[in-house]
Amino acid sequence: MKEREKYKMSKYYVGIDIGSTASKTVIIDENQVVDYFTLPTGWSGQETSQNIYELLKTKGYADDMTCVATGYGRICVEYANKVVTEITCHGKGGWAIFKKDGLIVDVGGQDTKMIQIEDGTVKDFLMNDKCAAGTGKFVEVMATRLGTGLNQLYEMAAKGNPVSISSMCTVFAESEVIGHIASGRPREDIAAGVIDSVAARVAALAIRYPAKEMVLTGGLCDSPYFIEILSQKAKRQVATHPFARYAGALGAALTAAKKTEIKLEMKK
Repeated sequence: MKEREKYKMSKYYVGIDIGSTASKTVIIDENQVVDYFTLPTGWSGQETSQNIYELLKTKGYADDMTCVATGYGRICVEYANKVVTEITCHGKGGWAIFKKDGLIVDVGGQDTKMIQIEDGTVKDFLMNDKCAAGTGKFVEVMATRLGTGLNQLYEMAAKGNPVSISSMCTVFAESEVIGHIASGRPREDIAAGVIDSVAARVAALAIRYPAKEMVLTGGLCDSPYFIEILSQKAKRQVATHPFARYAGALGAALTAAKKTEIKLEMKK
């Protein structure tokens, strides 16, 4: 991909986080967040990138913007002025949201990231993309197998007693779930087992940073039940924020604007 001029003074600074499941966009100006939205990534990151651009044009941002892309499909954003790693953007966005040092945890569709923040910058990080049964995609696959949506899965899980799901691979874990279904276990128990197994794998990664406060970003941060179970497994309270889902895109927008902080309140 040929990059345009990396940075320029603009009216708007756009951060685009192309994830494997959902693509998030945040638009800021010199003072605060002015807009944000999410689109499903679908089968093609390039198609999603183009859909985002068309939406930016419709909303009036595209004519005067600097754009930074991050995430799983960041190279698909051909109109970006620069592409930046997820670690950098999630670290910067997480700091701007929570404004404290600690451990940022992002349970993505394809991997789980642990990002240690000290004095507002990334001090250390750990990624695990080999444990597919510890990612957001695993939760989606299991929800489909149980014939429900994500929100309904969390609701069912809160009512169940977790069954054991020990496999590290989504395919084998799905076979375990099929076995539980065949044996007549309630869906609530199986759903609870799914959430319990993901939280256990995420907590196992966090052990490397035992003294750090934990905050959760990404799609699973919208689930109070997952946060509750993860807090139990990690033996510390896990915090989140209504804007935490957009941490990566916010970090990309801040990178475009050469800023470290921004008001999160939307303009009236």
